[in-house]
Amino acid sequence: MASFEPKDLSTGKLHSYLLGAVAPRPIAFASTVDVNGVPNLSPFSFFNVFSANPPIMIFSPARRVRDNTTKHTLHNVEATKEVVINVVNYEIVHQMSLSSTEYPEDVNEFEKSGLTMLKSDLVEPFRVAESPVQFECKVNDVIALGDKGGAGNLVVCEVIKLHIDDEVLNNEKAIDQTKLDLVARAGGSFYSRANEGFFEIPKPLSTLGIGVDSIPLSIRNSMILTGNDLGMLGNVEALPNNEQVKMFIDDVSENHPNVKTASQKEKHKLAQNYLSFGDVESAWKILLSK
Repeated sequence: MASFEPKDLSTGKLHSYLLGAVAPRPIAFASTVDVNGVPNLSPFSFFNVFSANPPIMIFSPARRVRDNTTKHTLHNVEATKEVVINVVNYEIVHQMSLSSTEYPEDVNEFEKSGLTMLKSDLVEPFRVAESPVQFECKVNDVIALGDKGGAGNLVVCEVIKLHIDDEVLNNEKAIDQTKLDLVARAGGSFYSRANEGFFEIPKPLSTLGIGVDSIPLSIRNSMILTGNDLGMLGNVEALPNNEQVKMFIDDVSENHPNVKTASQKEKHKLAQNYLSFGDVESAWKILLSK
């Protein structure tokens, strides 16, 4: 394994390692205006949500690594204390990328990228009409993390109004992640599309799961089962009893006639197959069968 101390790396090299490893990152498509009302639109992937009460988001327009200059977005939020954070879905990802071009200060990136300015209700910056979710924010604070190239500037934003396209809401008025179709930033020129990579992991039990340390050693030390498999097996409140195991094995014998005489390795492979479908209970019954 290669190991480094930050002081031994150039800022550019360290920057590339950080962005390549801490990924994918959500994108804050930040709309601002300057003191004269000139619009600016730029994406930032140093971004996340940090609080719901109050509703706080933070993004960071870092100082440029190559020449230590600062971005128009930073100047604008410092001057006006307002921003609209728009989410980026797949439909606008190329327009978003185009808006990141370093146009002169008086150029409107909405026009350059072909995106539509939509008047906000409570702040001066415009919303991106094509974005499925838009957050109107007041800027509570701007925290400089340094004065050299690569240093971040944390823009602490409080959401004062949010707008959600009805098309991405389900019947319960919750956001449907598949309809939202977000994109995220990785290292270099790479992005990821959420719809091509979503998978569900049930949250740990509200009661205590048995934990991996309580799994019998013959299963825990399996050459077949992975760490993810063991994590699923450990997230049960109790193991099935002997009667439940026997009834299950009798039932599945029709489809798996050799299950009663299967080797430990074969049982682990079969259990892993059940786990791939999220059927933890059946996997345990296979593993505990004799």
